[in-house]
Amino acid sequence: MQILPPALEELIEQLVKLPGIGQKTATRLALNILRKPPTLASDLAAALNQLHGAIRLCSNCCSFSASDPCDICGDPRRTAELICVVEQSGDLLAIEKTGSFRGQYHILHGVISPMDGIGPDEIKVRELRARVQAGGIREVIIATSSTVPGEATASYLIDLLHPLPIRLTRLACGIPMGMDIKYADRYTLARAIESRGEVR
Repeated sequence: MQILPPALEELIEQLVKLPGIGQKTATRLALNILRKPPTLASDLAAALNQLHGAIRLCSNCCSFSASDPCDICGDPRRTAELICVVEQSGDLLAIEKTGSFRGQYHILHGVISPMDGIGPDEIKVRELRARVQAGGIREVIIATSSTVPGEATASYLIDLLHPLPIRLTRLACGIPMGMDIKYADRYTLARAIESRGEVR
């Protein structure tokens, strides 16, 4: 016996394919869309349909963009000598919100994870190396996360770029603002000690 109409089941099946959305969330979203006016569904479908046609990868930094180069790479107020390497576009957005970085980016679109079958050829490593070898880069900041795949990717990038005539730096990790030191786990605390900076 079929409980849900086939069209609703199909929508739920498609939503479940998205990361972080399970069966319950997909069902709730699908039912919510169904309860809204039909124009919402039409607008959502139109936005999804134009997504891949309207957005491309920036040929310089591999960021999602409507133009090539993207707005960041095309901004003359930003220095092209400084590149911050991040895993995903969401990381770029987080750094941009701080307002403290005035260089350019390079988006890897993933991390090296052999257990998931992801090696350097599956992410934008080749493009990064070519960009650095082309010259004009003074410093590369490796800003991958402090997860096991993030650390493996950082280590690989350091080995890859170390022979080139640039300054290589790694984003500091450690104790978050407002955290009592006694509640930090030993790995975070060890990383904070290793990443300590000189007091000025």
